[in-house]
Amino acid sequence: DAPRQFPTTSRVAVIANEWRSLNADVAALEDRGHALSFEPAAAEVHRRAAEWFWDQEVFDFVADHLHLTARHSLRTYVLAWELRQAGLDWRRGVLGRCLTGSALVVARLKADLTFPTEQDRVRAFVASGAGCRATYFNHARKLRPAVPRPDIKVARSAPPAPPPVRGGSRPVAPAVRGPRTRLDLLLAQAGHVRR
Repeated sequence: DAPRQFPTTSRVAVIANEWRSLNADVAALEDRGHALSFEPAAAEVHRRAAEWFWDQEVFDFVADHLHLTARHSLRTYVLAWELRQAGLDWRRGVLGRCLTGSALVVARLKADLTFPTEQDRVRAFVASGAGCRATYFNHARKLRPAVPRPDIKVARSAPPAPPPVRGGSRPVAPAVRGPRTRLDLLLAQAGHVRR
């Protein structure tokens, strides 16, 4: 297990989601310090999500597609759950975070439960103009995971409650029709209601 805190005697620490050596000044800064990169494997991010996430179906779907993800994010789980709560195609949302082009079309067709057979998906792929039958099967072969999905269960059965407001009780927001997302909760805390 990696430590959750790191003591340092450094005079300066730069923490960024992305770092690029854009010019000589940035290169000079890099030359005077230590550049550390935190890039956990998709499987490690997935195991971490199991400690706090609550929707097993979303969790398992993400697990089935980890091998397609270049840079996995914990945000994928919450965003997929929010789409699901809104009655939107959350599987499509997950796939759109890790694929593009014809591969994305094939993955979406394979995840679409309205197609009863593989032949129906192939016909829809060709009809969409994304490619021919051979292209479909080439992408389908690459989309298959190399190893079976690990059997990991999520730790929670429901999303966590929003934190209490400092200095008192949380004001009760007016009823909002439809699903409650993080944005809805933040707006309600600020006294606004999204229609």
